[in-house]
Amino acid sequence: MHQEGWADLYSWEVERSSETPLFRQLYLQLRRAILAQELRPGAKVPSTRALAARLGISRASVISAYEQLLAEGYLAGKSGSGTYISADLPEPTDAGAPHRRRRPGQAGPRIATAEAETFIRSLQQSDERPFTTGRSLVDARTVEAWRRLSNRTFRSLDPVHLGYTDPRGLLDLRVMISEYLRAARAVRSAAEQILVTSGTQHAIDIAIRVLLRPGDEVWVEDPGYGVTSAALLAAKVALQPIPVDAQGLDVRAGIAAAPRARAVFVTPSHQFPLGVVLSTARRLELLAWARDARAWIIEDDYQSEFRYAGRPLASLQGLDEADRVIYVGTLNKALFPGLRIGYAVVPPALLREFVTTRLLMDRQPPSLVQAVVAAFMREGHLSAHIRRMRLAYREQRDVLARELARRAGAVIAVEAAEQGMHLVAYLTDGRSDVALESAAHQAGLIVKAISPLYRKAEPRSGLLLGFSGFPPQRIIPAAARLARVIDEGAGRGTRQSR
Repeated sequence: MHQEGWADLYSWEVERSSETPLFRQLYLQLRRAILAQELRPGAKVPSTRALAARLGISRASVISAYEQLLAEGYLAGKSGSGTYISADLPEPTDAGAPHRRRRPGQAGPRIATAEAETFIRSLQQSDERPFTTGRSLVDARTVEAWRRLSNRTFRSLDPVHLGYTDPRGLLDLRVMISEYLRAARAVRSAAEQILVTSGTQHAIDIAIRVLLRPGDEVWVEDPGYGVTSAALLAAKVALQPIPVDAQGLDVRAGIAAAPRARAVFVTPSHQFPLGVVLSTARRLELLAWARDARAWIIEDDYQSEFRYAGRPLASLQGLDEADRVIYVGTLNKALFPGLRIGYAVVPPALLREFVTTRLLMDRQPPSLVQAVVAAFMREGHLSAHIRRMRLAYREQRDVLARELARRAGAVIAVEAAEQGMHLVAYLTDGRSDVALESAAHQAGLIVKAISPLYRKAEPRSGLLLGFSGFPPQRIIPAAARLARVIDEGAGRGTRQSR
């Protein structure tokens, strides 16, 4: 099939007034058409120049869309022949049903948001390749302690495991979490306020169900964590993106945009993705607004254990005199993501609703795993593990920052935050971080573009790189490979479109 015939199969259009970048609009439109088989497997796609001319957009935007589709397997290149729709795609599950075409940038079904799509793609890429985020390391001492305590717990099979337990979690674990949070994060909590979850996202989902109704206004950080935004959009609330600067969430901008918002979702100790810390003045402003507006603050403290200069920062919740903060955290990053243990510290006025909602969603957390974790904490292994990993992760962060600066310092600016498990490498020559993400993936590296995480604020082009899961001997050659990808010009001349 010739190129013009292929292009005529679909009524291509882009909206320059949309907040969705042009390359993203085209990517989503092409992917939907491919999955619906409106564009058949094996069909040749037009050249980037031809499609750009047809749509009246820059060729760079088309190149970025094609690169993303190639990286995800929707397109396949044939040397000397061109680019084709992949012949290996599965048949659609509703092949006989009519497909309604959406305009670019239009929202799909409840959970089919750009944020969810980006996260699902990241899960598909979440393997052992550098520089995947969210990975952790454990040393021999941690492994040995974990094996010993697991064996002891499974051999004893305490009668508590033979029946249903408190939906909040085992009391022993909740006591350990409460003591840990008071000592390490200055969180004001009692064991009865602790709700054991599978992680921060589970806790956030419970908070959304309890606190929000369709149409409620909610502040979210801009840029921010796309999965939280996706969950909020699924709940049909009205997102108010609030800009983030060097001091964290701009509280005054939030008050100006939505003074009567019902809630704010914030990462004050290590803002995702930029890594900045919410300043003390902003913390006090945020607490005062929540008190006066009777709004709720959901404090996502997802990786505060790993601070590399001084003591870990005190929590926002610890400053709260009005009980307006729901504090959520996780042991999955402090130990390992396969653990699936997180927690929420719930104000007394909300506790009954939170427990009931957790019960209806999932009867109880797994008691055997809770028992192992409680013993691990009680015997001092968690605090010792965190101390050792803090030293290891700081070295890994410093090695990555040094290698990137040495090998690609002319075109990137590395910002290594004083806490967390990832760093941001900003692209200083205007190239597309999305295109560079795709090129790095083809080179066997997992980096994440940060520009798609912006909603209304002017996006910056940069790459999110996890360092916690990779020892220096893996970081050094991987950083050299990423520098070569950058040096080869991926994304050069392709600026972000708004």
